[in-house]
Amino acid sequence: MKDNFSYPIEEFWSVDELTQVIDFYSKIEKAYDGGVSVKILSASYDNFKKVVPNKSEQKRLFREFEKNSGLASFPIVKQLRDPKTKVIRG
Repeated sequence: MKDNFSYPIEEFWSVDELTQVIDFYSKIEKAYDGGVSVKILSASYDNFKKVVPNKSEQKRLFREFEKNSGLASFPIVKQLRDPKTKVIRG
C-alpha cells in the first residue's frame, strides 16, 4: 500500500455520499491491514452501491482506487459472496 494517496471521488457527490464512499474505501484498506468483518464490509459496500449504482462506474472507481493505493477492491468485495467467510482479509 502506498503511504499517501487520494480516494477517487466525484465533485457532484453530497457530503453524505462522500462519507459513505470514503467509509467503503477505508474498509478496503482495513481488510488489507488485518481484516474486516463481513457484516461491516457488507453494510459499507451496500452504501457504496447506493451512491454508485452503475457497475461500470464501480469498476472504474475500483481501478482508480487500486492505481492510487495499490489495493485491489474487487478481490475483497468478491469474498462477500462466500457464506462461510466471517472476516475478510486482503
